[in-house]
Order: sequence, then C-alpha cells, then structure tokens
Amino acid sequence: MSENTQSPRKPRVAVVFGGRSSEHAISVVTAGAVLSAIDRDKYDVLPIGITTDGRWALTADAPERMGIADRVLPNVADLAESEQGGVVLSVDPANREVVLAEPGAVPRALGEVDVVFPVLHGPYGEDGTLQGLLELSGVPYVGAGVLASAVGQDKEYMKRVFVSFGLPVGPYEVVRPREWEQNPAAARKKIVEFAADHGWPLFVKPARGGSSVGITKVDDLSGLDEAIEEARRHDPKVIVEALVRGREIECGVLEFEDGPRASVPAEIPPVTDHDFYDFEAKYIDSASGIVPAPIGDEATAEIQRLAVAAYESVSCEGLVRADFFLTEDGDFVINEINTMPGFTPISMYPRMWQESGVSYPELVDRLLQAALTRSTGLR
Repeated sequence: MSENTQSPRKPRVAVVFGGRSSEHAISVVTAGAVLSAIDRDKYDVLPIGITTDGRWALTADAPERMGIADRVLPNVADLAESEQGGVVLSVDPANREVVLAEPGAVPRALGEVDVVFPVLHGPYGEDGTLQGLLELSGVPYVGAGVLASAVGQDKEYMKRVFVSFGLPVGPYEVVRPREWEQNPAAARKKIVEFAADHGWPLFVKPARGGSSVGITKVDDLSGLDEAIEEARRHDPKVIVEALVRGREIECGVLEFEDGPRASVPAEIPPVTDHDFYDFEAKYIDSASGIVPAPIGDEATAEIQRLAVAAYESVSCEGLVRADFFLTEDGDFVINEINTMPGFTPISMYPRMWQESGVSYPELVDRLLQAALTRSTGLR
C-alpha cells in the first residue's frame, strides 16, 4: 500500500513596494526587477503596493509595467487591482495570514506570508517603520532591522555612528526644524560660518531622504534659502555637507553564511549634463558606473574593509551599499550607506555583485534565504 505524500509548500514572499516617500516611483521600478528575478519554482509571490497616501493594495504581478517609460515614472495606483480597500497584515505573531478587506465585501484571505521583501526607499519603509510592523507581526524580512534601518536613513545619526567607530566622514552641519522655523537668520549664519571654514559649494540635502531627491548644490549665499526650502519639502531636518573633492566610489556588502562580504567596488564617473549625480542622472538619463572601479588592488581592499566596517557599525543585516569619496591624497571618506539600495536594472548594487560572481537571481535568492533563517525580535 503506497503512502499518500504531499509535497511541502513553497515559501511565500510578499514583495512590498511603493510607499509614501518621494522615492515611491523608484521603489516600484525596483519591485519590478525583483519580481522578475524571484524563482517561481522555488517561491510563491504576493505583490503588495503601498500608494502615496499609505493604502496597502493588492497589485498585478506585472514587472513589465513597473519600469520608467518615456521618462514617465510608474506608481502603485496604476497597478492596484482595486481603487478601494486594502491588504491587512495581522500583528499577531501566531497568525501570518494576509487579508484583503474591501468595502461591502467579506474579507478575502490571501494566504500566509513566510517572508517579506520590502523594496521601499525612504521614510515610511526604509527607516525602521515597516520593519517595526513586521517585528510585531513576527514575519521575517529582507534587510536591516529597526535600529539599523532608522540610523541608515538619518544622515546625521549615521555619520555620528561612523565617527564613533573611527570611520572617516566629511564635514557637515545640520539645520533642525525648530531652528529654521523660529530663527532662520541664526541658522543661515551657522551655515555661512560653516562655508567660511570649508568653502563653497555646499550640498543641501533632506537629512532622511535618498535617491538624490531634494538635493541642491549651492555655489554661494544667494542660493542657500531656496536650497533649504527645497530640502524641507522632503524632510523638515536638513543636512548641509561640504564638497569633498575626489572620485565617487561605491561598494556593496552582502550577508553570507559566514558573515558579511564586500563586492568589487564601482566608480561613478563625473556626469557632464548634471551638476552632480542627481535623480535624473541616476534614473532618467542612466548615468553609467564603471565596474569594477579602476583603483588598484590596495585601494580595493581598503574600501572593502571600510564597507564591511560601516555595515557592522550600524548593525546592518542582509545588504548595504556604502558610498565613498576617494580623495586626491588616496584616502577614503565615507559619504553614506543605503540599507535598501536600488535594484533597478541600472542600479550599482546588483551590478557590483554580478561582477563579483553573484548573479541577480542568486542575489535575490541569497537575501530571501538569509531572511528566512533569521528570527524576528532581539537577535
């Protein structure tokens, strides 16, 4: 008499993307690339998009609709299967069931989720908020935990952590919300004094932004107020950085079974049609990076060491892209890390790992497998 055996269920991956930040469209593009790369023979997939107003929507599993076409950016609203209702994730760790609740309809069970791949960029997704929800829900997820995500999103505290671990950072100043709202003259004076010490130009940025959104290169005092207001459209806290003269070099870090390892580095060459490597240069005009960076074996080993040290200093998990300047003196200065770097077809993180011998599908699989073996909670 033969036994009736049932094959084990494939792990279910919820790819969560979109979100409320100014990087919404880039998250959608990233999700399209990730969805295309997930091995459907190995995983079941549930695409969940978060609209710009925060609604969790069940979306079409249609990577071909998630790219930038004719300079038009994609959004979750165009992919959502319904204009109303939303996907609900239980915060009961004993229940990983995902439910679709729509007005006037009986809630529809969408099945259990085993792991979440959150490809959100910026606030309300990459900054520890979503990670906190997933911790409450007891659902494993790809990438950094609550603390590392929050620190990795806030350029001020990221730099403070780097300094405490002895990593080299460039000069910076912070304009806090209350400073600019209550005494802009004093805040302006502080920046002018900073420029007197470190020179113009300055880079004025949202302190908790990414994808080069809201950044202005300021050549003199006349453009300062406008630059601060532009940054504040994305974040009430502003960080002002001095120009570090040098080559822009990036390095990826990936979690392996024996710990984090660094990829070959990449160089971002100077862009000719833009003042700096801004949003349009990255995603619209497709500025190309050089992989591997032509910096020599000694410099390569040093940036790999520093990238892993940055990863460890913030207690990251899964992955990080670390961005550096290589100065004319041959020293590295760390600019920032990105705990959920872009996975678009032209993104540097997957390109660096491709050159390091890890293909894009293998990269996605490694991240999912690492998340599945990692518990939620204190670890």
